[in-house]
Amino acid sequence: MCAHSEVVIKEAEPITVAYVARKGPFDTIGEAMGALFGWIAQQGYAPAGPPRGTFYHAPGQVPDEELTWNICTPIAGGVAPHGPDDQGFGVKRIAPHQVASVNHIGPYDQVPTTYTALGGWIAENGYQIVGPSTEIWLSDPSTTPEAELVTEIQFPVVKG
Repeated sequence: MCAHSEVVIKEAEPITVAYVARKGPFDTIGEAMGALFGWIAQQGYAPAGPPRGTFYHAPGQVPDEELTWNICTPIAGGVAPHGPDDQGFGVKRIAPHQVASVNHIGPYDQVPTTYTALGGWIAENGYQIVGPSTEIWLSDPSTTPEAELVTEIQFPVVKG
């Protein structure tokens, strides 16, 4: 069972993130996240917020091997943007932008239901999606029961 909160339009704040770019199936997200946090530690950076993923394709749009996405997390301090390096790691600044946002509550494998609801709301309310989706993982799956996991899903939007 999953649920979601009301959709809101809000301004996503500017942030600096460490990231790793990937191509392939989403079942390697956990591995990519571990690699990213290892790289962050090696660089001496300090995480400053929950991790997130940006997804440039949805399953079914392209073969799983062609899915492109990145995992990132906000970092503290005045780290200058750079990269990606030859392994896909880097630092970038995400500019402020308007998003349609909703919180999915429940297991990750049921997130597609919330994406469908969010996409419907966006279309019904006269907005247009102008970029890839982002998931912000607000709960730690190692300490939170699956039914209580909270994932914020965002699409950058403009009023149509």
